[in-house]
Amino acid sequence: MDPFPPFTGGASLLLSFRVEKKTVLIIGGDALAASRAYASLEADADVVVLVRGGSQAVCYELQWRTRQGQVSVLDWGTSSPGIETELDVERDITSLDGYLAKTPVSLVCVTGTLSPSHSSRTRSLAPHIVRICRAHRIPVNVADMPALCDFYFASSHRFVDPTTGAKSSMQVGVTANGEGCRLASRIRREAVAALPKEVGGAVIRIGQLRRLAREHEREAEGRNVTEETNESGLDIEEANGDAEDTSVNTPNQPVPIRRVDDSESIVEAVRRRMRWVAQVSEYWPISRLSVLTEPEMRAVLKTSFSQSLPPLQTSQHGLQPILPSVPSKKQGRILLVGSGPGHPSLLTLATHSALTKHADLILSDKLVPSAVLELIPRHVELRIARKFPGNADGAQTEMMEAAVEAARRGLTVVRLKQGDPIVYGRAGEEVLYFRSHGFEPLVVPGVSSALAAPTFAGIPVTQRGVAETFIVCTGVGRQGKEVRLPGYERSRTLLILMGVARLSEVVSALLGYSPLDGRRDGSPYPSGLPIAIIERGSMPDQRVLVSTLANVCTALESLGAQRPPGMIVVGWAVLALHGHGDVRVLEEGEGSDEERVKKWLGGRRWNVMEGISEGWSAL
Repeated sequence: MDPFPPFTGGASLLLSFRVEKKTVLIIGGDALAASRAYASLEADADVVVLVRGGSQAVCYELQWRTRQGQVSVLDWGTSSPGIETELDVERDITSLDGYLAKTPVSLVCVTGTLSPSHSSRTRSLAPHIVRICRAHRIPVNVADMPALCDFYFASSHRFVDPTTGAKSSMQVGVTANGEGCRLASRIRREAVAALPKEVGGAVIRIGQLRRLAREHEREAEGRNVTEETNESGLDIEEANGDAEDTSVNTPNQPVPIRRVDDSESIVEAVRRRMRWVAQVSEYWPISRLSVLTEPEMRAVLKTSFSQSLPPLQTSQHGLQPILPSVPSKKQGRILLVGSGPGHPSLLTLATHSALTKHADLILSDKLVPSAVLELIPRHVELRIARKFPGNADGAQTEMMEAAVEAARRGLTVVRLKQGDPIVYGRAGEEVLYFRSHGFEPLVVPGVSSALAAPTFAGIPVTQRGVAETFIVCTGVGRQGKEVRLPGYERSRTLLILMGVARLSEVVSALLGYSPLDGRRDGSPYPSGLPIAIIERGSMPDQRVLVSTLANVCTALESLGAQRPPGMIVVGWAVLALHGHGDVRVLEEGEGSDEERVKKWLGGRRWNVMEGISEGWSAL
């Protein structure tokens, strides 16, 4: 059995290649050459077009860009710098070799292979061009000749901010690696159409938020802060999970709990803020991100939690919130509402009614997915809790204070929570807080993620012959403290919420490895016991990792970036409904366990399943 999943060749290594101030040489002057030039200009490259006949032989767009000074055109048939005038193939290639030897070129694109007037000549030249480019260690792309390509151009789209029309840095690209360019273009169009139109604006605002988060770092330059930063291993982006390529796999990485009177160094402040940027990027709706104002950004990043967040100036839809004109004598009310695991079809009728008919203000936890928030009418104000790592208590106080303040103004406040508000939703303390301030909240139950997510993953928390009981617990205690986990019983399923970011600690506690064996009540768990990590349960991008306690940490690390929120399921129920089913776990006893697990995993150390059943799209 291989220790890791086998790889399958035939893909490309997808990169975002920075060509700012670098030269891109385009050999050809047709419409495709113009397209390549435009893409290169958008990436701030210096574009040189090489074509026999010079500027008179290129298409109209390239002629115009030449006149505008955007590109340079060299005539392969004149004595341009480094280019000889001989017509034969050998002389042409020799002159190209000489030009590349004198001119630093980062990429070469050959496009004349599709032009009717030049196709046969350029195609015959293409293998020689590729040979020369590779001799100079310059990557080359030849249109319609994938065997000669060092790289392919993805079918790409660059998003704009719909409110300003400004282009953003957000791009998507689709490649079929030379096997179906037209199909790749179609897939790209359909993918773009399926994304929210506010994507470009959201990226622009997040970029601004990132810069604000690093303000103090810039202000401290010249005061040895950079040196302090490097020694701390910060590299602000990489250490905080907000870079595009990072070793930190979760935005929920545990951090120390902060109190109001705690002091911070500049390094700690920047680290905290960048973690919060990652949280906002992960959890807030795209529509909300796209209309963030600078004051709201500063409120998100502020250090103090002693006061409530200032009211947002816009709704999640980018429109001015219209607060109803209510008589001062009207009594406000507060509803504590569960939104279910995430899929909007799992909202209860009561929750749907509260969101769409009754709410004047919605105070949402960050875990509530955008698919639910999009149901909120456009005139209703939405605020999202700043429950970022290290400040859960401060953000909780902000939400409770905001609810009481709005209720005193006669508004109906919906305090929206994921899953069921009573199951690790801190609803109990909110009930007591609101009651002490003169409001008896109405608690509206929701479908608990603890039960719904395993169902979506094909895991029954109870199953005759496999699991007779189940326990729901948390992987982290109040203010980040450790919790004691229950011991192993063969007939019991263990459901752990809020534990994926601390998976290695949880697994060590279950297995009984010192020094964490004090975190468990009862017998240690066998290392070959099935375990499942369910991420974004019930959502279209749900991911389920199944493995054993011995291998699950390595398996999760191999998947790269995590997809919070996630939960853990431990026990024999994980494999009960796989394939033809295995419901004789309790009857057969431990003697068959090794073979049972091997059959379930197909001889592998872990398996991964993406998405949910297609049947949910019709509900």
